[in-house]
Amino acid sequence: MKFLSTAVLLLSAQFLFGQGTVADYTRAQNLKKQLTNKIENLPGQFYWNDKGDLFWYDRNTLQGKEYILVNPQAKTKEQLFDLTNVFSLVDEKLGRKIENRVISNDQIKLLDEDQVSLDIAGYLWIWNRRSSQLSQGAASGNKERNMRYWGQRKQGNAYREVESPDKKYVAFIRNNNVFLAKKGNTNEARQITFDGNTANYYSNDIQWAPDSRKLATVKTQKIEIRQLTLIESSPKDQLQPKIQTRDYVKPGDELAQKLPILYDLEKDRLSVFDATLIPNQFYLSDLSWRDDSRAFTFEYNKRGHQVYGVMQMDANSGTSSFLIQEQNKTFIDYSGKKYREDLADGKEIVWASERDGWNHLYLYDGITGKVKNQITKGNWVVRKIVHVDAEKRTVIFEGSGVNAAEDPYLVHYYAIGLDGKGLKLLTEENANHQAFFNKDYSQFVDTYSRVDQPPISVLRDKNGRLIMELEKTNSSLLEAAGWRAPEVFKAKGRDGATDIWGIIIRPTNFDPAKSYPVIEYIYAGPHSSFVPKSFYSNPSGMYELAELGFIVVQIDGMGTSNRSKAFHDVCWKNLKDAGFPDRIAWMQAASKQYKYMDIGRVGIYGTSAGGQSSTGALLFHPEFYKVGVSSCGCHDNRMDKIWWNEQWMGWPVGPEYAASSNIENAAKLEGNLLLIVGELDDNVDPSSTFQLVDALIKARKNHDFIMVPGMGHSSGGDYGERKRRDYFVKHLLGVDPPAWNQY
Repeated sequence: MKFLSTAVLLLSAQFLFGQGTVADYTRAQNLKKQLTNKIENLPGQFYWNDKGDLFWYDRNTLQGKEYILVNPQAKTKEQLFDLTNVFSLVDEKLGRKIENRVISNDQIKLLDEDQVSLDIAGYLWIWNRRSSQLSQGAASGNKERNMRYWGQRKQGNAYREVESPDKKYVAFIRNNNVFLAKKGNTNEARQITFDGNTANYYSNDIQWAPDSRKLATVKTQKIEIRQLTLIESSPKDQLQPKIQTRDYVKPGDELAQKLPILYDLEKDRLSVFDATLIPNQFYLSDLSWRDDSRAFTFEYNKRGHQVYGVMQMDANSGTSSFLIQEQNKTFIDYSGKKYREDLADGKEIVWASERDGWNHLYLYDGITGKVKNQITKGNWVVRKIVHVDAEKRTVIFEGSGVNAAEDPYLVHYYAIGLDGKGLKLLTEENANHQAFFNKDYSQFVDTYSRVDQPPISVLRDKNGRLIMELEKTNSSLLEAAGWRAPEVFKAKGRDGATDIWGIIIRPTNFDPAKSYPVIEYIYAGPHSSFVPKSFYSNPSGMYELAELGFIVVQIDGMGTSNRSKAFHDVCWKNLKDAGFPDRIAWMQAASKQYKYMDIGRVGIYGTSAGGQSSTGALLFHPEFYKVGVSSCGCHDNRMDKIWWNEQWMGWPVGPEYAASSNIENAAKLEGNLLLIVGELDDNVDPSSTFQLVDALIKARKNHDFIMVPGMGHSSGGDYGERKRRDYFVKHLLGVDPPAWNQY
């Protein structure tokens, strides 16, 4: 017989590689359960009381969750409460068994060393741990979170009286203009502005100066806001489908322009901010008065994100000016790195900037707008400002990359003077740190770990000195169950010089004598970095996928954040890049070291921005990536929300958008592609995926597509996860996946 049948070839592949079997699927399906309750003394979050002299935390033990109270002065640890016992007492007092027997940490508040407040079954309960008594308090009044969307409209010209600080006057909007009246006598109101109309109205967000002698607001342009329309095909409460709509602004859409105004009551003088200083606004922040009423400030983000400023209007002269002007030839990362702290009523300002190529802090003279000194400097980045102490003139912050011998993404805590002197490391261990400070920042809990090192929690003083040990997580049972820590791996990127960092995950039954296809889990959104740095037993479900017979990797390539500005700038007007040259170089280096990594069989998957990138891998790098699964991807940045896409792709909308579009480049598809989308995705417009499907059909490109009814922005839920696993097994392993009822 000259040719073997497909079935025989598939059976041969399954026999040869022994991967993608029913046993593998069963092991993957049971892995999460198998690893549950295998970690001893795993700390959760830490919560200080209001006074700052006590704190509590939750920890996972082999028996379940425990709640621990710590007295730092006495250096004692005690049980805060037994949740099972508390629920039993609540049942007894209510005369019924409550169904929800789970409590989140935000429902717990430490009152003092003896008492804790618990929000259970709609009531606030006080547990006294000394007397073991539970008393019922008032109804808790928990409310559902109100979802809002960027660009969502609000009624800014509705009638609303705004009282002056001295309570003598009220200001309000009538017929789109500002009126002023003595309190209680609005019938004799005085009109302040006269040019307001329905198309350009004055906002009711009126801000009085603290001295009650002046007020400010903004004149706002009314615009039509784009609507995102979604069809709910299978609603639970009716047979017929429903239509849902959202305010949803997209790149290139018109944005409302605002113009601040200042009114001086004593001089009866109206001053208008100089509009030439604030053209093409992406947004203006709220107006904020100085305590001494000398001026108000606001922040101005010019559309295109290459100019960002702190603006000021002098209350005495009515003059307009830039107080701080930040400029960049690519983009200012306003959504991730902007920081401003005004000190001494704005006499000084702490400001974050990447102007020297790294994210650092600067101290400004808040009167002259001149830089007094750079606070932090070096080839490393400030990640987050924890606290600025104006009296002691110090800053506590998170930083990464200071120690060149470490993974540059590992977060440490530091203190430094506002004069830029005395940089002090507060957390020395080579790990990713998370700190929880008390009220006066004299002490903090430090939990540190790496992906290959379980967490350790300690209490430190303000200088980082150890006060007491709290928890040391034991992962021996986890390892005995077959779990192996991800391997941290670094290799040179596209330039042959820059270190690229990632992790490698292997199956529990890993055999170095076998050959394993490689699957990359990608999220290349420029707003952060994404490879996990702290200890997780199963980061992003990658272990289950590895169990089927794969090596699974995750990598932070160029174009992502938390490195140098040059590293980040790779994404600018170029989201299709997604760091792929670095990712490919990284996997090639890993495969040279580990011969069992078969980079002739590489798959990729991702969600949201990762959905865009995983499809882009097959369009722009088909020589390397062979199989892709993309969930709710932003397949054309012109179709997605404005704030995220104009931040990286720029404005006006130029040809770069089409160049990065998966839809425009659909005809380039090679390999096997599965697209998944939820019909109710209100984060990324699902029409982006529908249009990609349409383009692939018109280009006569074979692909697979799943639309999940009733689902929002997600990876497809359990159904999508199963289909993703099957897709890689079929197209990378060459094995027909087993029927779902077989495991």
